[in-house]
Amino acid sequence: MTRAEPAKAGLVLAPGSRVGIIAGGGSLPVEVADGLVKHGCVPFIIIAAGEVDREADFAAYDQEKLALEEIGLLFPLLKRRGITHLVLAGEIKRRPRLSRIKLTLGLLAIIPAVVRALRRGDDGLLKMLTQALEKRGVKVVGAHEVVPELTAGEGSLTTAEPNQSDWRDIEAARKAAKAIGALDIGQAAIAIGGRAVALEGIEGTAGLLDRMRELRGHGRLAGKARGVLVKCAKPGQELRADLPTIGPQTVEAAHAAGLAGIAVEAGRSLILEGPETLARANALGLFVIGLPAMQPANGEPANGR
Repeated sequence: MTRAEPAKAGLVLAPGSRVGIIAGGGSLPVEVADGLVKHGCVPFIIIAAGEVDREADFAAYDQEKLALEEIGLLFPLLKRRGITHLVLAGEIKRRPRLSRIKLTLGLLAIIPAVVRALRRGDDGLLKMLTQALEKRGVKVVGAHEVVPELTAGEGSLTTAEPNQSDWRDIEAARKAAKAIGALDIGQAAIAIGGRAVALEGIEGTAGLLDRMRELRGHGRLAGKARGVLVKCAKPGQELRADLPTIGPQTVEAAHAAGLAGIAVEAGRSLILEGPETLARANALGLFVIGLPAMQPANGEPANGR
């Protein structure tokens, strides 16, 4: 079974709309920008200074650069450039230093909310930012909405498929990932032998897989085969930002860690450099599978908004 076809429609923009991208690290903002062009929309790029590692890929786009501490300048910049829709794409490795934030009249009004959001964690900060933007007339949209072909389809996306023991690992890792996601710690977990053995922390998925590779020599894991990495959205997460992602490097690192495969939530996860990622998984004999999204519990909004 091959990668399922995502919905082709995506976001329909009204005449006169202009899409901006706040670009962080990694390939996601590049793929979003290039995907928008293929859909007939040339975006404006706002480069997060010190965070973007593929800045040369944005050379052809109209752009400006802002430091994280210049967040107060974002609102007038969007208005000046006529931005109606904004995508938050890419990794931001650090938080703005409150002592160095350049204050503006608009920012002074939301400083208390910023402080509260920083205390709640990354997801709280993202929700505060999206609410502040939308109050100013800028619609925040997810990468999966503007470039739907990046979204993981449901079912087996590679030649290899999970066996019975892999499914036990998928279930165990998914429960663990949801548990740490509820605490806004991370989005990923690894299970071997039907139990979670490693959880994602501040180091991210790459660090988790590096740690797993080193743990293979641990006495309690020595000799154990296979294992699965599961990435999924946090319960109640703002899905328009920081969706779980995998790419070629994830596949390489999972293979180096001795894992049998990777599972992500279909429709709520992104596969970067999709053809290359799945081709590399096939070459290494790993499975990649899209899981049906779990139904929200206790009235929790399904889209995290």
